Amino acid sequence: MKPYTLTLKKAQEMISGKEITPVELADAVFDRIDAVDSQVNAYVTVTRDIGTQRARSTQAGALGTPVSGIPLAIKDNICTKGIRTTCSSKILENFVPPYESTVTQRLSDYVLLGKTNLDEFAMGSSTENSAFFTTKNPWATDRAPGGSSGGSAAAVAADECIAALGSDTGGSIRQPASFCGVVGLKPTYGRVSRYGLVAFASSLDQIGPLTKTVEDAAILLNLISGRDPKDSTSALVEIPDFTKALGGSLKGLKIGIPDEYFIDGMDKEVHTCILKAIDELSAQGATTIKINLPHTAYAVATYYVLATSEASSNLARYDGVKYGMRVDGDNLLEMYLKTRAAGFGREVKRRIMLGSYALSSGYYDAYYKKAQQVRTLITRDFEEAFKKVDVIVTPTSPTTAFKIGEKANDPLQMYLSDIFTISVNLAGVPAISIPAGFDSKRLPVGLQLIGRHFDEETILKAAYAYERATQWYTRKPEL
Repeated sequence: MKPYTLTLKKAQEMISGKEITPVELADAVFDRIDAVDSQVNAYVTVTRDIGTQRARSTQAGALGTPVSGIPLAIKDNICTKGIRTTCSSKILENFVPPYESTVTQRLSDYVLLGKTNLDEFAMGSSTENSAFFTTKNPWATDRAPGGSSGGSAAAVAADECIAALGSDTGGSIRQPASFCGVVGLKPTYGRVSRYGLVAFASSLDQIGPLTKTVEDAAILLNLISGRDPKDSTSALVEIPDFTKALGGSLKGLKIGIPDEYFIDGMDKEVHTCILKAIDELSAQGATTIKINLPHTAYAVATYYVLATSEASSNLARYDGVKYGMRVDGDNLLEMYLKTRAAGFGREVKRRIMLGSYALSSGYYDAYYKKAQQVRTLITRDFEEAFKKVDVIVTPTSPTTAFKIGEKANDPLQMYLSDIFTISVNLAGVPAISIPAGFDSKRLPVGLQLIGRHFDEETILKAAYAYERATQWYTRKPEL
């Protein structure tokens, strides 16, 4: 077996059993990056010297955590002390954080491979909005890997890491996981600390794992979860051992099938794959129940009012004064304007303008306040549904990976790529995307499982049962 193809669980076992050393594993993955990343463009920064040094220090000491000596990739909007964190934006191109994010601190003695590419400030669904380059889908390099965590998803799919972290504001872990044929988990809002995550939309953002298997996602979730005094939105709730939820029968599990997610315009092959997946879950003992989430039709509009409003506020700090890029002007205002004009890309500017408009005097009640009210209705839809069912099953995306450039000039069509994922963030509930087959072009299809607040265990259990029965996760792209 080639070491870079290992799952996190298997790599952990082999290191513990002294079948492979952390240095040997790190070298194998760095060599894999050297060999294939020119085709994929998953990484903004590769940290070979730092990673090798960490592997050596882990090898010399005792193994402390389940990721000790394991090579991981980190999305480039998660701060790593002393290591460039760009958010794939020119305005932060040379920013080196003086502090470490909570999630990477909790991973402790992992081996950092590098920082992965994303849509600038996590704003996008294709990774085409990166200021540096477009990441390519390992299954077909003329197609998008999804976004905004496209670099992390592509790195996992191409075996350029053992596992990765991403962030999810409206589907940015799950949609690229679907496009790249890997597992992507968005935890409940508040399950994982956001300290050190560069903010896009603070009431929606959540960090989560992208992995090769459901078990690997559970292992990482164990490590990164928990209350953090540095993040007031992190929840003081019990952290179970998520790996203990895996296995066992699905008998008695009630699965909700929402009519609103099986819409006209969904790719027929995606529809077929999802129906087969539902049949497989039923064959394992689960009961399917038709449900309604009646306010789903308003989710995209609600999301783009709220997310852009929060983005316009969060991105006001990039003014050329405190840190990051500065373009000099004849006075302070001119310096502000020139810095932001040169530093932000087109999509980021579009969202800042939309958000500033929604928050402006005379429009706040009509847009932002109304969107918050609709958000409450969407949350109540899920609460009502979960009185009847344990898990909600939907497609992750209405299509498989689209071609690079295909939607670049049509923002609305790009925004609709996240139509099945956005409601989850608005409601703050957990969801996971897992591989559910392939279309006729050999492009992966993703199955989304949505759970109650802080009930990641149930969606992980159902996802694991489906994964083991189907083995889609064992397929690899040819690079």
